[in-house]
Amino acid sequence: MPMVGLGTFRVENSDECKLAVKHAIESGYRHIDTAMIYENEVKVGEGIAEALETTGLKRSDLFITSKLWLADYGRNNVADAYNKSLERLGLDYLDLYLMHWPGTDEALMIDTWQGMEDLYKQDKVKNIGVSNFNVEHFEALLAQVSIKPVINQVEFHPYLTQEPLRRYMEVQNIHVESWSPLMNAQILDDETVQAIATEIGKSPAQVIIRWNIEHGVVVIPKSVTPSRIEENLDVFNFELSEEQVSKLDQINEDKRIGPDPSEFTGKDK
Repeated sequence: MPMVGLGTFRVENSDECKLAVKHAIESGYRHIDTAMIYENEVKVGEGIAEALETTGLKRSDLFITSKLWLADYGRNNVADAYNKSLERLGLDYLDLYLMHWPGTDEALMIDTWQGMEDLYKQDKVKNIGVSNFNVEHFEALLAQVSIKPVINQVEFHPYLTQEPLRRYMEVQNIHVESWSPLMNAQILDDETVQAIATEIGKSPAQVIIRWNIEHGVVVIPKSVTPSRIEENLDVFNFELSEEQVSKLDQINEDKRIGPDPSEFTGKDK
């Protein structure tokens, strides 16, 4: 799984979305993240198809993720929802399929994960994981399932470092992936971020993306602007020092821009 991918949250199902995905792949991205609830899988799929044509890449060169929405939870609903995502994307399989939120019904969460396991056991998906799960969700899930999620995609940025959760996941050998790593650009104005960016001659966005990488966290910044798409991937020719990483860690405020996973029901998407 590539460490940096293109996120598509809040990107409309438009030609702008298609062109962003296409440009990302043409610029070197191999990892694209979407979800049913983003309502843009059709244009994401068109962008993938056009990029494969222009680059000569194979489908197997890419890592594509989508997510199961809460309205489709329940073991018997998972396969149908997965197949509909594949149809919209124009793909034969996904590299990663995630439960988008834990929800507030523990029994339903576990039942749904069993449906995810069914997909995996039937070789219909390469990997299965979760998104927005807290420690208590994992404790309930792992006590009753046979396959462990490979990854947890969560809100993660210097204002929300999720240290206890990341420590738990490290012990469980579950990877971490960050959504909205740039906090919808809010974090880019932070004084510490800007000072480090000036110090090393990189953009604030590149500093944050590299901070994710230094923590071993897969990161999927969203952009539809070609120059920013390129900039966000140009993060492998420098490193942050331990002191710089520490400075960024210390601006943590446990501040979320998204919902609290322990309370989110999906009714207000």
